[in-house]
Amino acid sequence: MPSSSRRHGREVALQALYGTEVGRRPAGEILTELLARNESSEGRAFVRDLVMGTLENSAESDALIGPLLEGWTLDRLPTIDRIILRMSAFELNHRKEIDPAVVINEAVELAKKFSTEDSGRYVNGVLARALGKVAAVPQLNGTDR
Repeated sequence: MPSSSRRHGREVALQALYGTEVGRRPAGEILTELLARNESSEGRAFVRDLVMGTLENSAESDALIGPLLEGWTLDRLPTIDRIILRMSAFELNHRKEIDPAVVINEAVELAKKFSTEDSGRYVNGVLARALGKVAAVPQLNGTDR
């Protein structure tokens, strides 16, 4: 899947996750609506996997990123930033076929586009520290490094 398609897929996934968190709507319902808009079958699979994986692994992601937040707690973060961090933590932990630098860069770009002026730098710092933990602790990512 081309990187531009994945970038768009991450934007769609962010919209779906935001809808589930803020709108309190079921993920399946939101995905059906969002994916009806000209997504390729490969794009739909990527978005669905990213949304469902993020939701199913949110406790694991929170355990990874929560201790790395400087001056914040997860519940006090802007909603968009929290979702971006969870989504990226899921990718870092479970999508080893995707270069971690790409995951972090995409998260920074999402934060710059959809959140506050300072969010890009903050997301970058948290995910850089998270990457160090994922690489150092095999049970976080399910591999035997």
